[in-house]
Amino acid sequence: MDRIDVILVEPIAEIQPTIYGHFAEHLGECIYGGIWVGEDSTIPNQGGIRLDVVRALSRMRPAVIRWPGGCFADDYHWQDGIGPRAQRPRRVNLHWGEVIETNAFGTEEFIRLCRLVGAAPYICGNVGSGSPREMRDWIEYCNFAGGSTWSEARAANGSSQPHDVTYWGIGNENWGCGGHFTPDDYATEYRRFATFAWSFGGKPIYRIACGPNGNDADWTRRFFTKLRRDYGRAPSIEGYAAHYYCGTAGTATEYTVDQWYELLDKALRMEELVVQQRAVMDTFDPKRSIGLIVDEWGTWHPPAEGRNPRFLWQQNTVRDALVAALTLNIFNNHADKVVMTNIAQAINVLQAVILTEGDKMLVTPTGHVYEMYAPHQGAQAVRTVLQTSAIEYGGQGRRVPQLSASGSQHENNLTLTLVNTHASAPLEVEIRLHGAEADGASGVVLRAADIHAHNTFAAPELVHPVAATPPAVSKGVLHAELSPASVTRLDVALT
Repeated sequence: MDRIDVILVEPIAEIQPTIYGHFAEHLGECIYGGIWVGEDSTIPNQGGIRLDVVRALSRMRPAVIRWPGGCFADDYHWQDGIGPRAQRPRRVNLHWGEVIETNAFGTEEFIRLCRLVGAAPYICGNVGSGSPREMRDWIEYCNFAGGSTWSEARAANGSSQPHDVTYWGIGNENWGCGGHFTPDDYATEYRRFATFAWSFGGKPIYRIACGPNGNDADWTRRFFTKLRRDYGRAPSIEGYAAHYYCGTAGTATEYTVDQWYELLDKALRMEELVVQQRAVMDTFDPKRSIGLIVDEWGTWHPPAEGRNPRFLWQQNTVRDALVAALTLNIFNNHADKVVMTNIAQAINVLQAVILTEGDKMLVTPTGHVYEMYAPHQGAQAVRTVLQTSAIEYGGQGRRVPQLSASGSQHENNLTLTLVNTHASAPLEVEIRLHGAEADGASGVVLRAADIHAHNTFAAPELVHPVAATPPAVSKGVLHAELSPASVTRLDVALT
């Protein structure tokens, strides 16, 4: 029997709701067809934004949404996306299939989406092909109260009050599609752009620098050396964002049992990134005034047959759900190190939480994990100590722990999220509480008899959460049985 000790008297930190963020790029059918259908569409919408997506996304409680990219951001000029839609220019989307970008969905539409689902907007600015002036004007357009040309333009576009956008990314993947900078050269660009990323009216903004591709400690070290040591007094930097895609093993829906474990193993490497990147940052920022962010992460499977490979559409199985749950457990357990993350992407692209096709919409297994994990937001992460066995796969000593867990406390409620990674065997778990006793517990579980199971438009609820068998409770000890290949949330009342 595996065991979890939940140390309630050793809180880690508050789990920032922004850890449960999302990402929406002008890529494939994420925006057009996924979020935006236009005001004249027969699909029910509010101001052109499809309402079934709004309702589904709202249930996941998205604390923040990042937009407009991604690679798209560093070739996007925000003035193309404001004003009367009929007069907006049509541009070529360089990175994602050279399709025509109509700019029907721009700043005002994005802000409206965020308001509809209750998310804070996070705008990624153009460093690669843009200018500091362009980003400065965008911030003025969004945040200055009134009386200037750009604030009056915002009012003419229907928003008399400032949008008060707090989160601003200074470029995206500037080691690659955002300009192919070295970390030293990007530090110079960051310094220039951040100087003009202005807090209009004294309202603070949160400037986010481009971090590494994966767990690249050299990028981080060189960036901060240039910014902090070579330049001395540097402009403000509030956040630093890495990207990590665990990739694939097999395809999105076809994989062996060994490939099942291989992908989960890759997902678990997120913990190394969080711990090691924070350690490098701590040498420059020991007080942790700069937040570690992972604003793109998730699976990346081969292109789906019969679909445009540049649109990055992929099916989403129970394996993807476990990747999401394992990763979110890591973020919860390191709530003292991570302040924001954004899964890639919200709709119809990569590890999407929602898929659409015409007027049809479904929530993926990954989307259901976000619904299940929502109670962690804003709660106090507590330490969990695991005693678990390892599953060997594929030879060469490769192993995956069978159990993953994270916990959080809000008042007299304890939320535990548990993953049984074993593809076919259930797992008995003893949970010991230290610092309180349990007065009862209930839960929900996401599971499937087939490890390849996924939702389709013909069967949109094949994989969805159901009530879990309540654990046996005896004062400070709970006993639960976890289904194979499952994600379970236990809600424990404390006394």
